[in-house]
Amino acid sequence: MKRKQIFLALTALVMASLACQTLFGGGGDEPPVPSDSGESNPPAVATQDTGSSGGNADTSASGFPITADAYNVIDVGDGSLLYYTNMSLEDVMKFYRDEYTSRGYVERGLLTVISDGVFSIVFDGDPSGKAVVIQSVDLGDGSRTVAISLQDT
Repeated sequence: MKRKQIFLALTALVMASLACQTLFGGGGDEPPVPSDSGESNPPAVATQDTGSSGGNADTSASGFPITADAYNVIDVGDGSLLYYTNMSLEDVMKFYRDEYTSRGYVERGLLTVISDGVFSIVFDGDPSGKAVVIQSVDLGDGSRTVAISLQDT
């Protein structure tokens, strides 16, 4: 039953991410064109976190680590984060395993699911007492979504 809930939640996240990308014009290969107003407002989505993984991880505004190549980062606002990466399934899983184990978190192995370009990993150890759930889906174009959230254990 728990696996069905995980896959249902993952499917809902993928559909929402695709809808957001469509609605907000994401996914294009062209960089944004700067305005002629003379103002420079760089996005404040991620900042460099030099205290983990040798400085190779960024940290989102919500505090979750994200891969260095993360793009279309969306802080959902309810303690959840969604972004896109061009890293492989194996590389993203290694990134999060290295990142969270270096912080003292423990992977809940019974809830780790890997299947056909999709994965879900759960880590315990967050100061909030909640579990960190990381899910990812291969989009078939060399990119994948990564969704991170805190959930009651």
